[in-house]
Amino acid sequence: MTPQVIILNGGSSSGKSGIARCLQALLLPEAWLTFGADTLVDALPAGLRDSGSGGGIGFGADGSLSVGDTFRALDEAFAVGVAAMARAGARVVVDEVFLGGPASQDRWRRALDGLGALWVGVRCAPEVAAGRETARGDRMTGMAAAQAESVHRGVVYDLEVDTTHTESWECARIVAAHMSLM
Repeated sequence: MTPQVIILNGGSSSGKSGIARCLQALLLPEAWLTFGADTLVDALPAGLRDSGSGGGIGFGADGSLSVGDTFRALDEAFAVGVAAMARAGARVVVDEVFLGGPASQDRWRRALDGLGALWVGVRCAPEVAAGRETARGDRMTGMAAAQAESVHRGVVYDLEVDTTHTESWECARIVAAHMSLM
């Protein structure tokens, strides 16, 4: 069965967004929508950004993240909403950061129950991700290195790709080829 949802999990600046855009091009003529962690954070009211202890999501000076109860509830609702779109016929690529490791994956598994999903780990060496983070200029310094390994601990994948030395287009081709084998 061709998956209805592709979950790309990796740390900040690991290359997930680039892979998602390449998948959208590779998987045409089928239209795949892309949503992710940044989609949710950008949709938050300003008062819930940079306020992890106040219920939202907080960004530490060292690149660490803290999340409060309000953010957790909205994050769960976001997963359920994405799953509802897939149930209604949309194909979706999710660009995600499993801050909670296996608990984050379990949250998505519950939301996607009954749907075909492809779980893809997007790895990148911490020093390479940190270099990308610096070049981007829109991320807290230290976030990429802090997340590079931690978001994968305890998470089970159907497939893993590594963007340390492999371009997004080639990683997307690997994912698309795996889908044709399913």
